[in-house]
Amino acid sequence: MGDVMARKQQYLLNRDGRFFARLVVPKDLRKLIGKTELREPLGPDRRTATKLLPGAIAKLQHEIGLAERKAGQVVPSVALARYPLAPDQIALSHYNQRLVLDEQLRGNPAYSAVGINDHYVAHLRAGVAGRLSNQELADLMGERIERFRASGNLDAQAGSDEWRTIACALCSAELEALSRFVERDEGDFTGQPSAPILANARAAEDEPEPVSLAKLLNDYIKSRTAAGFMKDKGKRAHGVIDDLRKFLKHGDARKITKKDLLEWRDHLLTRLAAKTVNDVYLSAVRSLFLWAYENERLPENVAGTVKQPKPKRQRTREAGYTDAEAVAVLKASRTYQPKEDEFGRVRETPESVNAKRWVPLICAFTGARVSEITQLRKEDVRKEGERWVLRVTPEAGTMKAGHYRDVPLHSQIVTEGFIQFVEQAGQGPLFHNGKDPDKFAAKAQRMSNQIADWLRLNEIKPDGVQPSHAWRHRFKTVTRDLGADMRVVDGIQGHAGRTASDEYGDVSLIAKARVIDLLPAYNLTE
Repeated sequence: MGDVMARKQQYLLNRDGRFFARLVVPKDLRKLIGKTELREPLGPDRRTATKLLPGAIAKLQHEIGLAERKAGQVVPSVALARYPLAPDQIALSHYNQRLVLDEQLRGNPAYSAVGINDHYVAHLRAGVAGRLSNQELADLMGERIERFRASGNLDAQAGSDEWRTIACALCSAELEALSRFVERDEGDFTGQPSAPILANARAAEDEPEPVSLAKLLNDYIKSRTAAGFMKDKGKRAHGVIDDLRKFLKHGDARKITKKDLLEWRDHLLTRLAAKTVNDVYLSAVRSLFLWAYENERLPENVAGTVKQPKPKRQRTREAGYTDAEAVAVLKASRTYQPKEDEFGRVRETPESVNAKRWVPLICAFTGARVSEITQLRKEDVRKEGERWVLRVTPEAGTMKAGHYRDVPLHSQIVTEGFIQFVEQAGQGPLFHNGKDPDKFAAKAQRMSNQIADWLRLNEIKPDGVQPSHAWRHRFKTVTRDLGADMRVVDGIQGHAGRTASDEYGDVSLIAKARVIDLLPAYNLTE
């Protein structure tokens, strides 16, 4: 019993060696009461505080009940228990309250002379044995049950199996308390309960401190960025978690269950594609909760198995541009002219015009992502011996792989005049007007989207092709057809090696240039 009582108890607060009963005020009553929580001092001794706690909590719960009535709130006849206790916890609470009352009454010398009604004891024993009818139990313990109901500790309907269990538990607690009274009348204050329901009762533990979902996310992002990951600084993850918080209507990560996440998933599916739900939303939450669990911020990972099956994409054509499609895009890019408004003014920025002119051609001969090229800066283009090289680097924005790569330029890019364009450009980004390096990635992505929109609106892009990846797929196909070393091709495109041996050694500029030079030039003049 001593070990049980040593554990943290629900509603018991220790502040600098002094104990208090503490009860959180419901949000809808805080304005009326003027406080977020109520406290009642219990003194410096834990044992005494534990004994006084049930009575103090009952007092505080009564204050909240009065506030509810004052606020005009109607409590249903069978209200849900706001501070639920198990039958053994109710019995232990009653037992402790009776002992505290006994101690208070012993200040009167006549109290110890008062005897115990044998008929009452017999009824209690019959109650413990389960021999009493519902009415007999109600006559014996009904008033005490209703006190616990008024305090929000139970919601069992009178006469139900749960109600009878509680009534029988209170009979047992009352018998044990009467035994202590008799012992104390003889001067023995050392007695402890022997009834299993009290001796083995679980002291109500404090609710664990809430874990802020927002703080958890911020700490996770700091950890990932410090390790060199999450180059977008968690921008996408913030949106996902904000959506989850709005759906749940709370921000306590500890309260989130697998059922909550499954319901959120189903809600997302009403407005988003299955692939987006799984690969963006659920993926972000799975990663966050796994990190929180591994770093002992949460007791379990409830998101680990929450997934959304994705329908297999049905391809109706190749993923990359065909020869004819590639030529059509490059011709449109080569001859692009910005539109003028009715007053002869060009509304499009020079950076946007330059992006449409050069980005498709560079992607065609590098297999790079469009957003990797729209983030290029003047300083990312240099000459190595007799060869022009461009560097795709995270310093210019962001990269999926997280590290730079150098790619030799194909001769057609040079003969088309790209180097002259670079030499005439000012320092900084070539294809967007960003000034703040922290915003380069977003600027580059927006320019990538503008190029895709231009191709789509002008019907240059075929149906079933993604502009951001069509050049990457085509580059793989063409180099494979040419018999190029695919390890070198991966190095040019920034793809991870396929085997452990691929991670040994570097793919040199010489090896890359050999593959780039295999690529045939496009006929853009006919």
